[in-house]
Amino acid sequence: MKQVIKSLVLSAAVAVVLAPMQARADGFVAPWIGTAFGSNIDNGRGTFGVSAGGMGAGIIGGEVDFGWNPSFFGTQNEFGNNSVLNLMGNVIVGVPIGGTHGVGVRPYLVGGVGLIRNQIEGNGTVFTPLQSTNMFGWDLGGGVMGYFNDHIGLRGDYRYMRATQDINGAATDPTNAFHGDRLHFSRLTIGVVFR
Repeated sequence: MKQVIKSLVLSAAVAVVLAPMQARADGFVAPWIGTAFGSNIDNGRGTFGVSAGGMGAGIIGGEVDFGWNPSFFGTQNEFGNNSVLNLMGNVIVGVPIGGTHGVGVRPYLVGGVGLIRNQIEGNGTVFTPLQSTNMFGWDLGGGVMGYFNDHIGLRGDYRYMRATQDINGAATDPTNAFHGDRLHFSRLTIGVVFR
């Protein structure tokens, strides 16, 4: 399943970047790393992924965002092998300061909907083996892209993500680690952006 999702994300990112765009369109690919934190996580957890999209006339556009959070809920000793991934389709709005070519800065807002999937293989003491849930979710955030030249820059990004349903098996969790609520967390990332 992970290979299929990774293949779909990579295919979507390539399609977005290589798709015919208007002469004034501004496409980008941004691999990133960061930390996820919030009410479902005791401490910040490492996360990584890739975002790809395009901005028509440099102001409004679309983006596909894929993120993977290994050991999201805690260590393997506590929860067994566990992770959360997201695949979101977003609208992105940003104003290019300095233009869409060469050196410049683009602050932006982003939001959309998509898939949030959790998987907990369990360690036999807290969780039963292999609990996973595909959940519809949404994200909202913002950030800034800064370009050093026509093609390379840095991107800093903050996103809040929330699932629209409860995590499967939350009621059988004796530690009440999920507090009986829907999966939600914040993500702070930095990455290289190619346009």
